[in-house]
Amino acid sequence: MRRLVIKCTAGPEDAERCNQAFTVAAAAVAAGADVSLWLTGEATWFGVPGLAEEFSLPLAGSLADSRDLVLAQGRLVVCSQCAARRGLTVDNLVAGAEISGAAAFTEEVLGDGVQALVY
Repeated sequence: MRRLVIKCTAGPEDAERCNQAFTVAAAAVAAGADVSLWLTGEATWFGVPGLAEEFSLPLAGSLADSRDLVLAQGRLVVCSQCAARRGLTVDNLVAGAEISGAAAFTEEVLGDGVQALVY
């Protein structure tokens, strides 16, 4: 199966778009895909413990459960510039989350057999 890289650029201000990114990431992991979920912009906050648990959208699954599935079987990456703008370090993030920048994202999405989606 191909690798899937998903970039979530929306937070609670655009709940449906944000939820879609997490839902697709979790579904892809469940289907056996190699998944990286990148959090940028306001989505960065969902790498911090407790904040995905507070997310609520009618008829949507748990954002925290989707995040945890990605953490368990894929990669959760927070944008380095976005983290820095919010005063976050890897110590502020859920266990297993990483911080990385645009060069690493670009390298990942340009890999052979990689599909990238941006929400």
